[in-house]
Amino acid sequence: MTVTATDRTAKDRTAAAQELARPKGCRTPVLHPRPDGRDQYTISEVAEHTGLSAHTLRWYERIGLMPHVDRTHTGQRRFSNRDLDWLDLVTKLRLTGMPVADMVRYAELVREGRHTFPERERLLTAHREDVRQRIAELQSTLQILDYKIDVYADARRASERV
Repeated sequence: MTVTATDRTAKDRTAAAQELARPKGCRTPVLHPRPDGRDQYTISEVAEHTGLSAHTLRWYERIGLMPHVDRTHTGQRRFSNRDLDWLDLVTKLRLTGMPVADMVRYAELVREGRHTFPERERLLTAHREDVRQRIAELQSTLQILDYKIDVYADARRASERV
């Protein structure tokens, strides 16, 4: 019997969609897999999934980084899979040291639509150059650390021979 794409389980489809949503160089495992067949998450579930605090999630919403989070009839936030994908990107941008103001600007551009592609590209290209410069600085610092560690290791070995 041949298995077709329509025979895949909901879990397989969710995992495949999550994997395809990430750029090739960013195929990291999901911290906490999303529940099967769901597209609505409470703020505490999102906090657990992302590692961000509920306070940070509320702040992201307040500053415009996470606008339009759905709410229940009682006002409780309900995050979607799309929101989780967006938070994954925001977390990566934050990890690279992108200023919050630039992330908010990027979010505004995304909401404005496709006509902002050139400006989004410029913003990300400039940030990529900043990241590359920081990586070069860190590599230089790592070389100094390696040198100092080697000096101390050589001194320790010399003292052990005596």
